[in-house]
Amino acid sequence: MGKNLVGNHIRKLRFNHDEMTQQQLADKAGVTRQTIVALEKGNYSPSLELAFRIAHVFNLPLEEVFFYGENTKK
Repeated sequence: MGKNLVGNHIRKLRFNHDEMTQQQLADKAGVTRQTIVALEKGNYSPSLELAFRIAHVFNLPLEEVFFYGENTKK
C-alpha cells in the first residue's frame, strides 16, 4: 500500500479556474503556498477542514477535488 492514498485534481482545477496561481489558492484557503505545492505533488494529505475549504474555493463537492484509492498518480 502506498503511503499517501489521497489524490487531488488541484493543479488542473487551478488551470481551469482562470489559471489561478498556487499563491492565490493558498490565500483563499488560508494556507501557505508551500502547502499547496505539497498537496499538488501528492506529498501531503490535507485535514478534512482544509479539503473542504479548497473544494469551496472551486465551488465543487469534495469528491470532485479529492479522491481516495490506490491509483493516486494519474
